[in-house]
Amino acid sequence: MVKHWRVDREEKYEIVEKWFLKDLEMIDGKEADTDNPYFDMHFHKVYNMEAYSCASKYTFARTLSKLNAMYLKKDFKIINFDDTYLNDDSIWSSSNRDFVVVMKVCFYAFSLLCLSLCRLT
Repeated sequence: MVKHWRVDREEKYEIVEKWFLKDLEMIDGKEADTDNPYFDMHFHKVYNMEAYSCASKYTFARTLSKLNAMYLKKDFKIINFDDTYLNDDSIWSSSNRDFVVVMKVCFYAFSLLCLSLCRLT
């Protein structure tokens, strides 16, 4: 865990605590259906964490999952996360995930608007 602060125009970072991925038992996203940056990391003790944003929380969970798959291959639970955003092979995946989601929402909204304006005879 890194503490971040800014002094004038310079950014400072301090390592506050270190954990090993092999000791991580589970990540609990708290609420999968809300835009919530809070999550719990379960080691021998439960740590309550807050990400910068909900998107960064999902990026962190994806990264830990990939690191586990590459190096440890242990049973690793990720709960209370929306699986659509955790999997890279989903239709929402992209290097700019937030942009893709906004574009899809706009497309669906535009489609609904067009359908509502069409006359049914």
